[in-house]
Amino acid sequence: QVQLVESGGGLVQPGGSLRLSCAATGFTLDDYAIGWFRQAPGKEREGVSCISSSDASTSYADSVKGRFTISRDNAKNTLYLQMNSLKPEDTAVYYCAASYLAIHCQDYNMHYWGKGTLVTVSS
Repeated sequence: QVQLVESGGGLVQPGGSLRLSCAATGFTLDDYAIGWFRQAPGKEREGVSCISSSDASTSYADSVKGRFTISRDNAKNTLYLQMNSLKPEDTAVYYCAASYLAIHCQDYNMHYWGKGTLVTVSS
């Protein structure tokens, strides 16, 4: 069964940290571009970070550069997002998604999506 399952969301104070995980079953992550998206209440879904299928290079949205780090553990077939120095504007449902043999993570072209995990940053 093909699945992506996110975990690790929760409530954190501004300046705090969280690590999100995305466990993949039914396919091998290194054949896919895989990344994180987020959607805040009342706003459009936006890309956060991506790992390319071609050379495993990483990319980040300008809003999270220097604060978030994406990584992949091929042995565990799991994707991670380490989030540091969290801000209230990071509050959103975070989704992982995968696109077969893609170089970039494009919202409209991802093959598989998880159901999301909620991150709330509030004092």
